[in-house]
Amino acid sequence: MSDSVDRLYQAVLAARTRDPAFSRTAKLIREGMPKMAKKLAEEAVEVGLDAVQGNREAVILESADLIYNLIVVLAEAGITPDEVWREMDRREQLYGMAEKLPKSGGEPGGN
Repeated sequence: MSDSVDRLYQAVLAARTRDPAFSRTAKLIREGMPKMAKKLAEEAVEVGLDAVQGNREAVILESADLIYNLIVVLAEAGITPDEVWREMDRREQLYGMAEKLPKSGGEPGGN
């Protein structure tokens, strides 16, 4: 999966210079971070709703949209997929799996 994410990330970076009239990615980037973040949130909600409804195919399709929009946000924020994978690795070393960290600061035993 990381190869696909890396290719997508590179494609998003390349789309920054394309004409927004012909590139949906360029158009989204041109609209700014608030619009990109809104699209990311919308896709996350759609995945959740489809999962609750048990619509497996829709979860797959909307998850692809969610990953795309996450990569757009990461690229625009100057964050690489490798940075995210390193954080996942760090969590795996702390907990034995890449678990979501507690809100208090990210170390075991915190609340």
